[in-house]
Amino acid sequence: MSSGGANSSATGSPIQGGPTTTRRRVADLPTAESDNNNSSSYSDYYTLASNDEEADSPNGYMPSISSSWGSHYLHQHPVMRYLLPRRKLLFSWVPDTWFIWIDETCHCLKSSRNMGRKILGVLLLMAVVSVFFKVSFLSSHVEVNGKLRRENGMLILQTFKEDWASAQRVVAETRVEPQTEHSMPKRVLERVSTPEIWMKPNSDNYHQCISRPLNRIRTRSKTNGYIIVHANGGLNQMRTGICDMVAIAKIMNATLVLPSLDQESFWTDPSDFKDIFDWRHFIKVLKDDIEIVEYLPIKYKAIKPIVKAPVSWSRASYYRKEVLPLLKRHKVIKFTHSDSRLANNGLAASIQRLRCRANYEALRYTKEIEDLGRTLVDRLKNTNGPYIALHLRYEKDMLAFTGCIHNLAAEEGDELTVMRYSVRHWKEKEIDSEERRREGGCPMTPREAALFLKAMGYPSSTPIYIVAGEIYGSNSMAAFRSEYPNVFSHSTLATEEELEMFKPYQNRLAALDYIVALESDVFVYTYDGNMAKAVQGHRRFEGFRKTINPDRQNFVKLIDQLDMGIMPWEQFSWEVKSLHSDRLGAPYLRQPGESPRLEENFYANPLPGCICSRYREQQISSPKLDQKFSSVQR
Repeated sequence: MSSGGANSSATGSPIQGGPTTTRRRVADLPTAESDNNNSSSYSDYYTLASNDEEADSPNGYMPSISSSWGSHYLHQHPVMRYLLPRRKLLFSWVPDTWFIWIDETCHCLKSSRNMGRKILGVLLLMAVVSVFFKVSFLSSHVEVNGKLRRENGMLILQTFKEDWASAQRVVAETRVEPQTEHSMPKRVLERVSTPEIWMKPNSDNYHQCISRPLNRIRTRSKTNGYIIVHANGGLNQMRTGICDMVAIAKIMNATLVLPSLDQESFWTDPSDFKDIFDWRHFIKVLKDDIEIVEYLPIKYKAIKPIVKAPVSWSRASYYRKEVLPLLKRHKVIKFTHSDSRLANNGLAASIQRLRCRANYEALRYTKEIEDLGRTLVDRLKNTNGPYIALHLRYEKDMLAFTGCIHNLAAEEGDELTVMRYSVRHWKEKEIDSEERRREGGCPMTPREAALFLKAMGYPSSTPIYIVAGEIYGSNSMAAFRSEYPNVFSHSTLATEEELEMFKPYQNRLAALDYIVALESDVFVYTYDGNMAKAVQGHRRFEGFRKTINPDRQNFVKLIDQLDMGIMPWEQFSWEVKSLHSDRLGAPYLRQPGESPRLEENFYANPLPGCICSRYREQQISSPKLDQKFSSVQR
């Protein structure tokens, strides 16, 4: 085998102009006995190197150096006497012809016949050495997961322990791979790298399905009239109500005027639609579904609109038969309420998908809100790692509305009772707090929430983002902080300057909380409020991110037994985990209930409607394909 690209003819005659290369058996090579004492060390090493090369050669032959090269074994330049003994270990990649050229260059420099040749030789030698150092030391590559990664030109030195660990990992992966047959590498890696408490439920079989059917694209036909909407309630109640109004406008072929927001609720927030949502984006995304205008046209402003509160949880037929004739007659209709005005179930698939397009694509917060929300998420994750967003609905208005005063001081309970009686539209006034708690109708107290998280296995170092307004009670959070000291909120994560434009506006602060809750690693809600419904539904839509729904009724029984000393902590923790093994946000079908008021909310679980099962699609499509194939055969 020729070495270093040197060529020889079939007869062994050297090609003219190049060094001679022959194939010799090891026995033909010079031995130490034929050399003088000055070269004995090199000859011994070279003989060993020759034996190694012969063992690797399938023909028992090894490459040798040219005859002219061999005649100078005893007359090498000092540079060559240094390089040759180290060639096998350090310079095995260098061809023989390079060594011949280096030797000749060194001898050339010894002569003073031609100064030009000397200078040229020095320059060439420097180029070779620089290339050698560049290749050997400055171009290290590391192979990671089958891909080459350049390490910024730095030399990487690995210890034996690191090499051994890498080898063990490769062996382990090799053993696992045939068993998995490439079917579940993603899930296996996720389980290895992510603790179970942070893992989201398996939802690989589900996907978003909210695309607009071609036969449902708006045809620019004449509108039947204009709908003016006064969205009522808090931010998330208004959000889902607006989505219903979009669907109702589609049902009646009506034009929707940009909704106005409730400014007279408990929070008395003066923000309007444009202050919270990107209104241009809202109109653009839905332009092929319905017409949305910023203001009522001038020619209709003089018309007094008919004012109506639509019946809650109505089907499409209600709007076509009862509301549409009014719209056609008066041309402008004003809805005083928007929340829960459309049924959860029993609607056309195109209408359900439109509700989701409005909620998850069209209703985007303003750039200022979105940017600060993402900043808060980044600060939590980059500094503290995975975090829990806890919707701790232990706020004054909620406690007054539900009548829950467990663990509060007597004067605090009296204050809540006075507030409940002062709000006229809250119909229920006399409430037995303890009975309601036993029925699971009360928000978890901060202490109960802390013991719940601890029982579920979350360590005390877990960062907790509180998704709520001001927590009620003079000392309510003390018990929570004793278990989980790393407690955050928008007021502690953001700077004073960043919050300046948000502070007076509770709905804008709620929008920040919505973003942080949506992007959290785990979302836990302690009461079924509007925000809990909106966030959990959005998280399902985004791939069933882990969302824990505490079973408050059974949890209260367990914690009371723990407090009474009837149940030890280990059993309590086991019971809590077992109780919630199927309440972690995994996919399940939304089922119609006995009444719309009692059934699961569409926006809390948009499956079916906006999330589809690949398995079910295959089941449905297979008979159709079989039928089509049969008809072709006939």
